[in-house]
Amino acid sequence: IKASSKLVAFTTEQMPVTLIHYLNLFSIRFFPSSPSDLVTDMDFSPFDESLLATCSGDETVKLWRLCDPELQQPSSPLLTVRPGQGKLELVLFHPTSSGLLAVGANKSPLIWDTCRQETPLAGIYSWPTCVSSFREVRLWDSRKLSSSISSTSLGISMSHCLMDTSTRGVAMVPKVALDVLSCEVMRVLQLTDSCIVPIGYQVPRKVQEFHEDLYPDTVGTTPAMSAEEWWKGGNKQVEKVSLRPDKQHKPKAAPCLYQVTSHPAAPQDPARGCSTSSSPLSTPSSSAAASRSPSSTSGLSSGFLPSPSQSTKAIQSLLGINTAHFGVCPFLWPTSKFRHIQGAVTHRDTHITNLRGLNLTTPGESDGFCVNRHRVAVPLAISGGQIAICERSQPGRLPDTALPTIQNSVNVVDLSWDPFDAHRLAVAGDDAKIRVWQVPKGGLKDTLTEPEVLLQGHTEKIYSIAFHPLASGLLASSSYDLTVRLWNLENGEQVNLLTGHEDQIFCMAWSPDGKLLATLSKDGKVRIYDPRKSTAPVQEGPGPEGHRGARAVWVCEGKYLLVSGFDSRSERKLSLYSADSVSSGAVASTDIDTSPSTLIPFYDPDTGVVILSAKGETRVHIYEIVPEDPYFMECSSFNSPEPLKGFAFLPKSECNVRDVEIAVGLMLTKAAIEPVAFKVPRVKKEFFQDDVYTDTAVCWEPALTASAWLSGSNGQHKKISLKPKDMTPVSEAPKEAPVRKYLPSSVYLEEKTDEQKKEELLSAMVAKLGNIDDPLPQDSFEGVDEDEWAKYLAQIVVMGAQVVGRAFARALRQEFAASQAAAQARNSAGQHSAAASSITGMSLQEAQQILNISTLTPEEIQKNYEHLFKVNDKMVGGSFYVQSKVVRAKERLDEELSIQTQDKQQKTET
Repeated sequence: IKASSKLVAFTTEQMPVTLIHYLNLFSIRFFPSSPSDLVTDMDFSPFDESLLATCSGDETVKLWRLCDPELQQPSSPLLTVRPGQGKLELVLFHPTSSGLLAVGANKSPLIWDTCRQETPLAGIYSWPTCVSSFREVRLWDSRKLSSSISSTSLGISMSHCLMDTSTRGVAMVPKVALDVLSCEVMRVLQLTDSCIVPIGYQVPRKVQEFHEDLYPDTVGTTPAMSAEEWWKGGNKQVEKVSLRPDKQHKPKAAPCLYQVTSHPAAPQDPARGCSTSSSPLSTPSSSAAASRSPSSTSGLSSGFLPSPSQSTKAIQSLLGINTAHFGVCPFLWPTSKFRHIQGAVTHRDTHITNLRGLNLTTPGESDGFCVNRHRVAVPLAISGGQIAICERSQPGRLPDTALPTIQNSVNVVDLSWDPFDAHRLAVAGDDAKIRVWQVPKGGLKDTLTEPEVLLQGHTEKIYSIAFHPLASGLLASSSYDLTVRLWNLENGEQVNLLTGHEDQIFCMAWSPDGKLLATLSKDGKVRIYDPRKSTAPVQEGPGPEGHRGARAVWVCEGKYLLVSGFDSRSERKLSLYSADSVSSGAVASTDIDTSPSTLIPFYDPDTGVVILSAKGETRVHIYEIVPEDPYFMECSSFNSPEPLKGFAFLPKSECNVRDVEIAVGLMLTKAAIEPVAFKVPRVKKEFFQDDVYTDTAVCWEPALTASAWLSGSNGQHKKISLKPKDMTPVSEAPKEAPVRKYLPSSVYLEEKTDEQKKEELLSAMVAKLGNIDDPLPQDSFEGVDEDEWAKYLAQIVVMGAQVVGRAFARALRQEFAASQAAAQARNSAGQHSAAASSITGMSLQEAQQILNISTLTPEEIQKNYEHLFKVNDKMVGGSFYVQSKVVRAKERLDEELSIQTQDKQQKTET
């Protein structure tokens, strides 16, 4: 695999070379005439991104001129060279000269001048052979190849980027294509068996700013000299260009860089925009190059084409490329603002615990339990199909005694709360009947045995039930009799019967406007019904291939249908269907993982985030769905501490906007119901995040009655703002002046003297301490003995990290005063040594103990000082205080050495 600033070339088993354009995927196929024609290497010209060189097993080197992505690519190369030196393994363009190509033959490296058709043999160096059981990287000096300068083994001590799949090849993208405003310093493309995964390496800096220390001028795309100049001994360097967005480099128009004299110029086809046969290798005009320059599209909003062409789908189906991988790459597709969403279980005080006897065998078509803003309904594994009702306003441990329940009399298949009546619960049983129960206000006090309404009509066991999202008292149900029936709870009658299914119905989903009903069936079909116009589906198309189960939810304001299901290999995947053309198949899809449980989606229409959970698993997948490429943008997942038995979500009004919660769900575990809050990490939480919280629908109030809807009326929910009255929108927050968070690397790399380091440390300490006036108990201590003070200092070194604030300042001042007193009290020391102790505030003995010096030698002092100064650096967990003691100790010992040297000189003179 090789990459230019806009193109990616790679080999596959189906075709020797395939090209992918960053902006619009397309393919160019070079089909081999024989098995020996397999491509062994390729390279893009550094001065012409549309020029590709390949070498193959038939001992030929070919140059290809690529056209505009939307046009048909050339079927024959511009130049074919046969060196006649045996098998060809490598091909490489010259980095500074146009028209030069290096070819790695069987035993000899060849330098080829494409203009003169000459193949002189270059010098061959004899590289020493090294045998090692470890993979190594070695550095060589080209002037002395007898041995390497340095080497390092690729062991476990190095920092690695772990890939999810095995790698077939890796290519580095040119520097000019990097997203400099996102602090991207390198990008590589990983080729796997089924996809190409861009991997960006970013420095943690403030984005949307150009950091000059990260991006020195890089080599441009204009050659420094021609091949003839290089042959004559020229050694010019390529002109460097700046990566700063406001100094975008525009390539100069270059003359014909590659002239093929053995073939006449072929006529141009104006309709296609490229030659139909071999022609001179001319460079694209400056205008074309400038319009397609990657430098002009730096940043996240780089102008990449939003929708795939037909060639995109062709290459996807041919090579199995999953474009959803590009969704996680900020330099190819838009980045989701919910990418780093965080899910967290709330405090234990909000949990409902001591749940016993849960029914864990509800069908896969059921969510397992259901919730609304006030209460939770959980099926129990007790004869009679009993259902426990837990009030959310009464969290805590449930009593060990039996609780009042709803006795459904038959096993529960599915259950759902009426979205417009928090007290009405619909329960589908395996006797083909639906029972509607009315829960009293304040929760169950006695066991309920008689339903409010009994719906009969299905002839076989029911699959699932779903309330209408807008009309009150309207319920849909699906059954083993392969029908979908609509019920009016106002009178308890069936109002419609939908047919057309040929196998088990996995799920039903109402559109957001309540006009359409979508179903997924085991027969592999997606069907969309308009129940008020026809009993037959108005649209029908291919659905998930797997037969384990599937779920559907309407997304993007009802324009798309999101389906979670299985493929033919029983791997879970997400598929997106256009609501207007279901028969055309999925618009986009992405693979999730391999697991037997069906993913149950919850979609937040305000943010476009879909949260997918599955029974018996701990991981909850999160994606943002957008109505254009890349469609699926993967976000951080949530992992529960124990396997889920069910996951249901509350209305948006239950979110704490002050903590930037975008969704709140209730997680059913083996013995508890635990709330989970999904939050978006934001810095300015004191402001209302109006870019996250749009006006939300009042989904707990009906827009119309069932009778009105059945008569043809339509409605929509009114919307309200979630902004508290005492919060200011973040869009209206006062603008802050940008503050540089990091100093340029030159500051850290600059060599500093010991005196400069000392001054910086003391200045930082003074700034931290401020004014100190309050007395401390140790201020009254005077005349500390030298030995006692040394012991005290040792304790400070050990506990230095715990000394903070004013106490630290008082200890430092006391230490200074005690050191001066001790120095003045020493009668045995000479006048010069005592004076030095007074000036530095540290005695000689104390300094020796700090640096662990027994004999005063410059070498030992410097060695111990460097070690102690480094290990006590604040960046590695040390403190300024300990470092300052080390600096002052060295200063005192250096002064003592100077005094001893002066004494020796005076003795010598006398």
